[in-house]
Amino acid sequence: MSTPPTVRVAVIGAGRIGSSHAELVARHVPGAALVAVADPTPNAERLAAELRVGVVERSAEAVLERDDVDAVLITTPARSHTDLVVQAAGAGKHVFVEKPMAVTLADADRAIAAAEAAGVVLQVGFNRRFAPGWVAARAAIDAGRIGTPQLLRSVTRDPGPFTADPARIPPGTIFLETLIHDFDALCFLNPGARPTRVTAVADALIRPDAKAAGHLDTAVVTVEFDNGAIAVAEANFSALYGYDVRAEVFGSGGMVTAGNARSSDMTFYGPDGIGVDTARRDTDLLRSAYLGEFVAFVDAIGTGTAAPVTGADARIALSIALAAVDSAADRRVVDIADIEVTA
Repeated sequence: MSTPPTVRVAVIGAGRIGSSHAELVARHVPGAALVAVADPTPNAERLAAELRVGVVERSAEAVLERDDVDAVLITTPARSHTDLVVQAAGAGKHVFVEKPMAVTLADADRAIAAAEAAGVVLQVGFNRRFAPGWVAARAAIDAGRIGTPQLLRSVTRDPGPFTADPARIPPGTIFLETLIHDFDALCFLNPGARPTRVTAVADALIRPDAKAAGHLDTAVVTVEFDNGAIAVAEANFSALYGYDVRAEVFGSGGMVTAGNARSSDMTFYGPDGIGVDTARRDTDLLRSAYLGEFVAFVDAIGTGTAAPVTGADARIALSIALAAVDSAADRRVVDIADIEVTA
């Protein structure tokens, strides 16, 4: 049996998440080789030297012109994602793009259409679908072990203390870049159902002084589905105890839960009591999930099959996020159908 050809990958964006992704692909993904790094900052040279990558480019365009690149990882700021997806697909490159794939439904449609026209794999970075607890929860749901899903919950609490500059965080970030993970997880754990209505409440509880400029750091979103299930997603930017990501699905026949803030299953018993270590970064807490999504991406390229997290999946999560933005701003229930009409 012949060995599948190695997928030659370039990373576009060498910031924190791009560097983490690049390290996983370079060192831990079978059948993949990291061959280029593109970033206009010195991060490109640093990351290339660390991972022994020979090609450093200053622009995405330079990478996309290369014949020795089969696929790209797009890890640039969210507002640039759609244009880069379209450019990469047009150059015949397979695309892994971090969430959100787009920030408008029109842009989501543009990205999806470009990938379909080019016949390339398009995968979006919703890593929780690959985390062991979420995978096991979905398997239990698919097997009918919890009956019909009725109540769902998804939580994202970023580690504190919050030290970011609110002025550098675009309005809507808590919905479009943080809770969008939860929206996708809720859809993943309620298979076959479609979101119909959204109600969101959000505030600046960590940095009240930044609220007037549009900054929101705490939010709760209720999502109603067409199978009758009711879901709640919540987020906060400053969990002092660590990075906390969890999910719960309660059904007519039982319940499943997934996730926690622990960095391992070790518990320490000492003179000051009982304690556990918690993760301080998503790339630590969800490392196996990040690895799993890249293995799946390379497998999809090698087998010529659709990615396990498609542009269509990303579009659904985005529709919830956009409805939440409108709901929080106007203090009203928003129908997903109305978001589609105004797209």
